[in-house]
Amino acid sequence: MDWSLLGCGASGHVTFAPDEPGLRERLGVSTREGAAWRCLRCGTFVIGEPTTGGPVSSAPRVRRGKELRSAFILRVFAVERGLRAIIFGALAIAIWRFSTSRMSIEQAYDSALPELRAFLRQLGFNVNHSKLLGLIQHAFKLTPHTLALLALAAGAYAAIEVIEAVGLWLLKRWGEYFAMIATSVGIPYEIYDLTAKVTVLRVVAFVINVALVVYLVLTKRLFGVRGGKKAYEARLRSASILQAEIDAAACDAGGAGAPGGPGQPSLAEARGGPGQASDAKTRGRPGQASQTAAPAGPDQPAGVATPGEPEQRGGAATGGPGEARAAGRPAGGGSA
Repeated sequence: MDWSLLGCGASGHVTFAPDEPGLRERLGVSTREGAAWRCLRCGTFVIGEPTTGGPVSSAPRVRRGKELRSAFILRVFAVERGLRAIIFGALAIAIWRFSTSRMSIEQAYDSALPELRAFLRQLGFNVNHSKLLGLIQHAFKLTPHTLALLALAAGAYAAIEVIEAVGLWLLKRWGEYFAMIATSVGIPYEIYDLTAKVTVLRVVAFVINVALVVYLVLTKRLFGVRGGKKAYEARLRSASILQAEIDAAACDAGGAGAPGGPGQPSLAEARGGPGQASDAKTRGRPGQASQTAAPAGPDQPAGVATPGEPEQRGGAATGGPGEARAAGRPAGGGSA
């Protein structure tokens, strides 16, 4: 599945018109129907006005490919955390209301219990061994202080789940760390719970929590795993269409200066990082010869280009910035 095309189909293309001329020529083309701009997510050229424009430093950060898939998975976890928050929030409210009006609820329960017992007995149920009724009767024996603590604990857990859900949904790195730590803290208790009794609900909750922790640590490279944050950001830059065009534009400049203007660092230096071509301005474009010619050896005539280097006239390259032009004949004025 092409997640980039899926993302553009769901939310539209993301095109950008940079102010830098060299980069602008790479991201935009002229067609019979009008100007077309390259989508920073799926890479296709889209006819019409660009989504946004300005200096390259203001370009939108676009998720594509594996990063889009990761965003979808994290938001699924965020929805699951949100459902937990709703359940435990409702439970906290119910316990609190029960603690404030326990006597009236107990009286209503006692008055309705005989009729309920008779009705269930006719259906073939023995309510004397019902776990639900036993739990209700045990709750009547709890002190108001204990009930208040239970309500507070349920409310605190609901608040933690809300923070997890918001951080994961917004795809924030602090949210990933918070979700990983908060989930890891509860795993030992879940293991202890499973040793006491195995139920479907406990197993499902345990599997979801372990999957979230493992996924966050490995894919988001938390706590320095797999190179940590620097390696993670370098992978994002390597998948960026805009970054690839920035590096290519810097290669075209060939050391003549930054596309960003006088006195500013080159775009490759501004956006570069680990694994990026930060020395792009010292290299030629792919398929072109280097500007630096090697000195002639003892068995080689002066001015004749070595393999992979330009021929020279009078020992000096005559190409423009970023490339060298072959003179077409060896030194000394002889015909080629």
